[in-house]
Amino acid sequence: MRHFGHIAPEVRQRLFHLEPCEFTADSSARLLAVALGATLYSPATRPRLADDIVKQTGRGVVSMVLCLEDSIADEEVADAEENLVRQFKDLAGHDGMDLPLLFIRVRTPEQIPDLVKRLGTAARLLSGFVMPKFTEERGIPFLEALASAETASGRRLFAMPVLESPELLYRESRVETLEGISRAVDKYRERVLALRLGVTDFCSSYGLRRAPDMTAYDVQVVASVIADVVNMMGRADGTGFTVTGPVWEYFRVQERMFKPQLRRSPFLEGKAEELREALIEHAMDGLLREITLDQANGLQGKTCIHPSHVLPVHALSVVSHEEFSDAQDILRSERGGGGVLRSAYTNKMNEVKPHRAWAERTLLRAEVFGVANEDIGFVELLAAGIPD
Repeated sequence: MRHFGHIAPEVRQRLFHLEPCEFTADSSARLLAVALGATLYSPATRPRLADDIVKQTGRGVVSMVLCLEDSIADEEVADAEENLVRQFKDLAGHDGMDLPLLFIRVRTPEQIPDLVKRLGTAARLLSGFVMPKFTEERGIPFLEALASAETASGRRLFAMPVLESPELLYRESRVETLEGISRAVDKYRERVLALRLGVTDFCSSYGLRRAPDMTAYDVQVVASVIADVVNMMGRADGTGFTVTGPVWEYFRVQERMFKPQLRRSPFLEGKAEELREALIEHAMDGLLREITLDQANGLQGKTCIHPSHVLPVHALSVVSHEEFSDAQDILRSERGGGGVLRSAYTNKMNEVKPHRAWAERTLLRAEVFGVANEDIGFVELLAAGIPD
């Protein structure tokens, strides 16, 4: 599979200076953590789940979470498990088809080995499990169950803990909780693919819900948690983990309180203005702003609950030609001793030592999402990926 693999090769050649790489579920964890991109969640109760997965694959989705937790009612769990096993076995019959990275969001540790056993040979399609309300005390049993299931199945399985507990939100217990989470995930580092943020649960602790005109970063109690999680868990010194962006809840037209925040300048040519209006009509400008703020604050990818959110996340993840040029200059071998240089675009200073970690991350993102041609921006990438 590859990002933007659902569009025609000749279109990719026009869009990309460097095309996105191909990868599989067996690729390195370092690459897969970035390649997750927009991770689409789906309730495990969907009766045509296998068909849905195949359909979304054709629309550019490369990672999905099939949920047995908050998205379904308590009394639905047993039926949802049966449906999930049945749908996985149906998917196993699609030989030769590239399927997304598939994860199951469970409620209890005991579900992990039980589901892997029930999946049988279809477990080869499974990339791992999402572990809710993760703290050190609650999380260790999930990680131990994952390790046991991995041994029994002979299949590499990843963990994606969700950081969403009240203990993490509350100021008086936050540092202690983060230190405990850090101990737990560090012990199982090779199995932890990414840490996911449960911003909806954070908001619920205070009876809050952000409007479509607002981002998670406008809700200060939430923004402070994101900052502390990245501070302690997202460092670029080799001790950190990939931390993914929070879910965007909106996908219908809502009454708007503020003027649109989406900048007009990229939308002035061709039919771009029409696309801009469509994005604003569907309250997508707030999503685009939040994705940009996710990236500025050290988060990668995003949790998505609607297919329409996937392409904007991926389009904004493509590395611009200017970013790529800067990153390459910074990492040139002759620059190993440091120093300062003017960018090839002559509009900024590239300081070799301070910008090195950024450059390394940028080149990894460039490998996964590609590098846009000089004259290609977000709008062109978005428009090319929208199905006819």
